[in-house]
Amino acid sequence: MPRLSNSDLRPGTMATARGSNKTEIRIGSIVRRLRIRQQLSVRSLADKCGFSPSFISQIELGQASPSIASTERITSALGVTLGEFFRSAAPATPAVTMSRKRPVLQSQWSRARIEPLGPANEDSRLEAVLITLEPGGASAAHPCARETEQLAVIFRGMVRLQLEDEPHILKEGDSASIPSGTRHFWKNTARRRCQILLVSPR
Repeated sequence: MPRLSNSDLRPGTMATARGSNKTEIRIGSIVRRLRIRQQLSVRSLADKCGFSPSFISQIELGQASPSIASTERITSALGVTLGEFFRSAAPATPAVTMSRKRPVLQSQWSRARIEPLGPANEDSRLEAVLITLEPGGASAAHPCARETEQLAVIFRGMVRLQLEDEPHILKEGDSASIPSGTRHFWKNTARRRCQILLVSPR
């Protein structure tokens, strides 16, 4: 899988706890880097993930912020997982990552931030991310299917999970198993932010 460069990372601007050293990932530069590395034109990448070329260009230029679901479609078309967006150019990834130093991927559209909870080494078999949804935030506009199954645990707050045509209200401590190919999306309908732990195979 392609590795990311430290130039794809910059100091985060989001509000974090005191003493936080979290780094915000610039998704546009990563998309462009991986697209060029795979010798794909903007139009070719757009065709692979079902978006318009202008939307891909806006993402690469930092003029558009894709939803969580749209980001996953783009990463899949580029041959990487969402968690692999967090991989840096360092030859080894520490087994322990302090919460204040986790890299962060922001999605303005989804009103969310995504953080990896474990190393994304070549031999890792599991991928875990923590999604924080602000009130009104959603993973997508409509239910979308993923190629891999997911285990979700509500880490904090309350959130609505739409599985196919059936809505479920999940609260802190609740969990859900989402089979591959199942259309779903998350939406925070509460007044407080919520956090979802997602674990999936790589």
